Amino acid sequence: MSGLISKMFGGGKGKNKAPTPQEAIQKLRETEEMLEKKQAFLEKKIDQEVGTAKKNAAKNKRAALQALKRKKRYEKQLQQIDGTLSTIEFQREALENASTNTEVLNVMGNAAKALKAAHQNMDVDKVHDLMDDVAEQQEIANEISEAISNPVGFGQDADEDDLMAELEELEQEELDQKLLDVGPMVDNLPAVPSEPVPVAASKSKYLVNMCL
Repeated sequence: MSGLISKMFGGGKGKNKAPTPQEAIQKLRETEEMLEKKQAFLEKKIDQEVGTAKKNAAKNKRAALQALKRKKRYEKQLQQIDGTLSTIEFQREALENASTNTEVLNVMGNAAKALKAAHQNMDVDKVHDLMDDVAEQQEIANEISEAISNPVGFGQDADEDDLMAELEELEQEELDQKLLDVGPMVDNLPAVPSEPVPVAASKSKYLVNMCL
């Protein structure tokens, strides 16, 4: 007796394996298609019964009433199918969302495992020590580059005062050279006249007349 009950409720060794979400979704889609076909069939039958009722409304009341009764049954079945389709659609969408979530979780789980494996041989303290070594070696490299670029032994020990004195001497030589290039300016002056200027004589005569 207990074995029979177990079989009825899916227990025991003969228990069926649960379908995958993809299999269940496929079955639901097939059921939807079947119900939609039946839905179209019932709608066609309803239209036929309405036509029969209209045809027999005047001459055969009994046939018209029977047609309307059948139409009512078809409408009831059609209403049930509409409700069933809504339930199946809701269940299918829930399964699709669950399947998507499962796939996303699987991908995230694999990524987490890969990340863990990548960090397995890494130690945070060792990483910090390594970065300190890198910074230290970079500082040494900068010091070496600066030392190499400094022209030691190439005139860096010259006294700045001596250099300034030499520069002033060169500037004075340049100034003296420019003065020599100008030449004496006396040669360009006009010659002094040897005779008295006529203007001065006229002025003397004018003074004598004034005295008389």
